[in-house]
Amino acid sequence: MTAQLDIDALIDDPGTRIVVCCGSGGVGKTTTAAAIGLRAAERGRRVVVLTIDPARRLAQSMGLTELDNTPRVVKGVSGSGELQAMMLDMKRTFDEVVLAHAEPERARAILENPFYQSLSAGFAGTQEYMAMEKLGQLRAEDQWDLIVVDTPPSRSALDFLDAPSRLGSFLDGKVIRLLTAPAKVGGRSAMKFLNVGMGLITGTLGKIFGAQLLTDVQTFVSAMDSMFGGFRERADRTYQLLKAPGTAFLVVAAPERDALREAAYFVDRLDADEMPLAGLVLNRVHTSGAPQLTAERALAAAEALEENGSQTSSAAAETLAAGLLRLHAERMQVMDRERRTRDRFVSVYPDVPIIEVAALAGDVHDLDGLRAIGGRLGGADA
Repeated sequence: MTAQLDIDALIDDPGTRIVVCCGSGGVGKTTTAAAIGLRAAERGRRVVVLTIDPARRLAQSMGLTELDNTPRVVKGVSGSGELQAMMLDMKRTFDEVVLAHAEPERARAILENPFYQSLSAGFAGTQEYMAMEKLGQLRAEDQWDLIVVDTPPSRSALDFLDAPSRLGSFLDGKVIRLLTAPAKVGGRSAMKFLNVGMGLITGTLGKIFGAQLLTDVQTFVSAMDSMFGGFRERADRTYQLLKAPGTAFLVVAAPERDALREAAYFVDRLDADEMPLAGLVLNRVHTSGAPQLTAERALAAAEALEENGSQTSSAAAETLAAGLLRLHAERMQVMDRERRTRDRFVSVYPDVPIIEVAALAGDVHDLDGLRAIGGRLGGADA
């Protein structure tokens, strides 16, 4: 029998300092992260929720007009704890790193450099790397008992695990020497390098041509030279933090084939990287107030009512009752399909603890909605 995931025990444990929620899009991952943050705060912990998802639902549900790179206090939290929330601003975080680790004059040269501006705004891997930087900053500040991280949807949710090597390999010595080589060679060799190098550069950098690009790169490299080692060192440190005791990963999924297939990918990847998986949150599970009435029995009763309806004076009432029975049958069929899908996952991953969260009647748009989700995460039926 699959173990029950105990969310309350996880967030009540003072040793739990980081909870990372990952999962595919459309499964309620952002809402789950916010609900966990709120529940932990109302159970007495100082919590900050960091979202990397650009959706604005988190801010709206917490009653905030906006989320940005600065933690903002969420009002209306009951109990002795405190909840803050923020959304990763990739470029601002990169700017903060430069300002914190470079002399003022050198920092200004970096921030004004066109190559840096493109890199910080959209180079592949920068967002995930900066998520690692921000998580490391929050943990180092030690102002919160618990940090809840809401990752981007789909498989990119785990790209931040690769961030140290992805951006680090770009910034290491070999690449830097390659980038500066054209200035020493010049002429056709420089243009040949440029044609190859352009393959490494995406987005806005792809619109920059000729020697100007090389000049910008060289200026960037010169200004950043003393910082390269620090980038990799800090990212590696945060990566190790994610593997350390006190960190817990929660995979969020819906009871649907595609969502659980993605969940399986996350579980496998976390296991391969030796990351601490706490369990699976199976979200938006359908339930019924009359589970003893099977779909088959409900359909049979509906057919009987429809056959007799035209022969009685209460035809309208019996037609309505038949319609409700058919709706119940459809719900029971959905529940049966969800159960089979869940059981297939469990058969492959019997050791992964699971908590099933029943679907709410409507969308979550305020703290009460998050509170209701938190109650279900804690094991309450309603």
